[in-house]
Order: sequence, then structure tokens, then C-alpha cells
Amino acid sequence: MSTENWIIRIVALLCAAGSAGLLWTFGVFVLVPWRAGRLFALNAAEIQILGASLVLGLATAWGALHILAQADRASRPKNYAMIRMVLIIAWLAAGIGGMTWTLGKVA
Repeated sequence: MSTENWIIRIVALLCAAGSAGLLWTFGVFVLVPWRAGRLFALNAAEIQILGASLVLGLATAWGALHILAQADRASRPKNYAMIRMVLIIAWLAAGIGGMTWTLGKVA
């Protein structure tokens, strides 16, 4: 266990947390037009907030996985595969959590 690997893991964890926040934001803002039946008739501000949070969230998630791969994929492939699956599930849960939060506020 080198110090470099731990630093790389911490940076990947920070990226993963940022991605979860962006995907949560996407979940928060996608539910209102979806419930109103106008998901394909969004105004410019809604397209911007949905597009930015989704694209940046997915890009940050992709980056977090690649940063984590630098530390663990070669030396511990099973550990990397497990962490990768946990992160993907956490990111999906973040998006669903944002939707649930909005649903609780709107309903």
C-alpha cells in the first residue's frame, strides 16, 4: 500500500461525491417537468440545468472511475470491480434520491 494509491483513492472519492451531487441535482429538477407531462417541451433554463447536471455528473463519474482504476485495477482487480459496482449503484441511488426528495416537496 503506497501513499500514492491512497492519494489517488481520495481524489477518486471526491470526484465520486461530486458526481453523486450532480446526479442528485438532475433527479431533483427532472421530476417536475416529467410529472407535468412536458419533459419534451422544456424551456431554455430547464434544458440548461438538466443538461449540465446530467452531462457533468456522468463525466465526473467516468473520471472518478478512471482515477480509481489508476490505483486499483492492475494491483487488485476484484477490489476495483466491487468498488466500481458500489459507486454505480450509489450514483443511481443519488438520482433516485433527488427524485424522491422533489416528490416529497411537490406532493
